[in-house]
Amino acid sequence: MQTLEKTHPKLQELKTRLSEINDLESAASLLYWDQATYMPPGGAAARGRQLATLRQIAHTKFIDPTIGQLLEDLSSYESSLPEDSDEASLIRVTRRDYERAIKIPADFTARFSQHSTETYEVWAKARSANDFATIHPYLEKTLELSRELANFFPGYEHIADPLIEEADYGMKATSVRHLFAQLRQQLVPIVEAISAQSATDASCLHQHFPEAEQIAFSLKVIEKLGYDFQRGRQDKTLHPFMTKFSTGDVRITTRIRENDLNEGLFSTIHETGHALYEQGVNRDFEATPLAGGTSSGVHESQSRLWENMVGRSRHFWRFFYPQLQSQFPTQMRDVPLETFYRAINKVERSLIRTDADEVTYNLHVMIRFDLELQLLEGTLTVRDLPEAWNERYRSDLGIVPPNDSNGVLQDVHWYGGMIGGMFQGYTLGNLMSAQFFQAALQNHPQISTEIEQGNFDTLHNWLKANIYLHGRKYTAAEIVERATGKVLSIEPFILYIRRKFGELYSL
Repeated sequence: MQTLEKTHPKLQELKTRLSEINDLESAASLLYWDQATYMPPGGAAARGRQLATLRQIAHTKFIDPTIGQLLEDLSSYESSLPEDSDEASLIRVTRRDYERAIKIPADFTARFSQHSTETYEVWAKARSANDFATIHPYLEKTLELSRELANFFPGYEHIADPLIEEADYGMKATSVRHLFAQLRQQLVPIVEAISAQSATDASCLHQHFPEAEQIAFSLKVIEKLGYDFQRGRQDKTLHPFMTKFSTGDVRITTRIRENDLNEGLFSTIHETGHALYEQGVNRDFEATPLAGGTSSGVHESQSRLWENMVGRSRHFWRFFYPQLQSQFPTQMRDVPLETFYRAINKVERSLIRTDADEVTYNLHVMIRFDLELQLLEGTLTVRDLPEAWNERYRSDLGIVPPNDSNGVLQDVHWYGGMIGGMFQGYTLGNLMSAQFFQAALQNHPQISTEIEQGNFDTLHNWLKANIYLHGRKYTAAEIVERATGKVLSIEPFILYIRRKFGELYSL
């Protein structure tokens, strides 16, 4: 692979400036990680100011006209290079980011950052206390700021388009709606057919599993998957996430419930999927805009691929189940593998997105995506959001949240970020995960057998070569087509769902 060599003095100057900006952004990410893991509550106000300061400085440095001039001066050099060369890709991606960034005032970045930090702290308390009224004015402000951000990009078809494109470049509200409508049409009859059957017994997952024992087992699992603990660590948090400070420091977090084995184990594997992506990026891209996942959808494809297509497969547990029984002999000794397998793949109408099964999960995402669009359009007010949320759960999933903590307050996204573009990546990722996994199996049919033997190298290496190494060199659409030879489609995902759950539920 070609490396980012010092072939042009202006490119080297650009890289020097970008590295400095990256350092500031990484410092801000470290402060956020600390806030979500170990920071005492008393530090919240100062942390909001600190994050706002760092993000404003980083943004100001990036939109400096000198960056724009360097990109202009490098245009002819870029044209002389192969389009997919590392150097041309760096210039192209930096220009795309720059042209977006210069439309957003630095003081707005600081205001939104400080507001998000304050809102996160209020949300954490409001969720615990089932108190939407307290967070209501903060969410009103978030909606106002989200609209303000979208309006820095006039000419959009839908007000959500600039916000969606920030996370999933090339996607718009219309294209997402089209995919979601196709998917919903296929999924709803499957959900109804399964829901008409007797509920799967998942009681084996709801015994007492001590936290320390759960963590010890999950760490053994993810090390086997390929997570490099020399370049990462795991800590606890309220809402699990992955964060990266450099290719040499990619951290994950998890959430443990001692009465639910599902929660900690699969959230750990999920975040490990994100981390494997970031740890696999070409290290020559360090401290440049190329050094990261190319979109929220592609990123989510990796967490869902490892969590579900690998981690919830029979092949996976034929290897790991004896180890799980050894870790929890009292709880699992007399539970057959097939009983456990059916329990971790139980399909049911549920309230919590992060706990949802593979069949119903995307319906949770579609609800949130639709509500985001309505809020931005002004057809739904924040005051009416809890009622609208509950009604959508009643109509779409046949279940109504008993309180806001299990309803509108459950996800951190609107309370630690913006409204718009926050959720579509989850379902796009599910679609991509099936398409990537199908392509990997077609190229290496032995992968399933290797997983059964506890060997994940072939799959991991295929993903590295076709997705991870490229970082942001290619857009999501380009990555999908390069890796699979096809454009993004719902078909591989629907085929996967029909095969796996058709067998489980005799559909």
